[in-house]
Amino acid sequence: MIEELRGKVVLVTGANGFIGHHLCHQLLQHQVELHGLSRSKRHWHEDGVEWWQCDISDEPTLEDVFAETRPDYVFHLASKVTGSRSQDVIVPTLHANFLSTINLLNLVGKYKCKRIVLAGSLEEPQRNEIPASPYAAAKAASSAYARMFHALYQTPVVMARLFMVYGPAQRDVKKLIPYVTLELLRGGVPKLSSGKRPVDWIYVKDVVDGLLKCALAPGIDGKTVDLGSGELVTIYDLVMQLAQIIHADPSLDFGALPERPFEQVRAANIDQTYELIGWKPQTSLEEGLRKTVDYYRTTLVT
Repeated sequence: MIEELRGKVVLVTGANGFIGHHLCHQLLQHQVELHGLSRSKRHWHEDGVEWWQCDISDEPTLEDVFAETRPDYVFHLASKVTGSRSQDVIVPTLHANFLSTINLLNLVGKYKCKRIVLAGSLEEPQRNEIPASPYAAAKAASSAYARMFHALYQTPVVMARLFMVYGPAQRDVKKLIPYVTLELLRGGVPKLSSGKRPVDWIYVKDVVDGLLKCALAPGIDGKTVDLGSGELVTIYDLVMQLAQIIHADPSLDFGALPERPFEQVRAANIDQTYELIGWKPQTSLEEGLRKTVDYYRTTLVT
């Protein structure tokens, strides 16, 4: 199926980010005409990617990119990811996560793209739930508008609901797995919350494979596709696995940080995902953590 991308024009927003980097690397293996869009200066370079620096919430500038590239497929990964409950993040998340999506949906229809894949989030509230953060509210509104665009305007959009993605080359070392890994590798003591929250962890390579299938699977426009492991593992158990892999003294400071209110607990429905796109995760949590630790051990530990 993935060979269908050969020679196609593909635009990736958020190409400068963690998942975007991995997705672009995989797309280049399929000989696409690849355009990477980033709001900030890019942190990596790879032959075969044509870069565009653009704020997606600025529709005229974004349309200039579409007019130049005429993409067949769009992967929308650009996002302001924050779990903060502060009112200070409401406007930034509205622009970065919601208005940018509306602009893309408008342009995908105008330029007759074959499909746009939107990266959703496990943080999005389900039916009758209240959004737990401005980020969650903006993501949920984006998905609601995407379903409306499909229903009213036949926009070829698929929502990929991403669960807790981890893996090598995650530059934001404040995220849990990079933070704990680097602290343990350097002999430090990570400061953590209680660790009681169960989370669905999914390896980045599996997510990339799922995104590619979301772009190409027939008959799924307007659908939401879960990309997760389907299993819940508490933060405590995950951190203890990291300590074991690193052979670190597991004298960890659980309870040093407060819990965030209204944390979401849900696992991906991977049986439904398999029915929709023929995808299942291939990487066990232990294997994924070992690969991640190996990356940080050889790359970032000083």
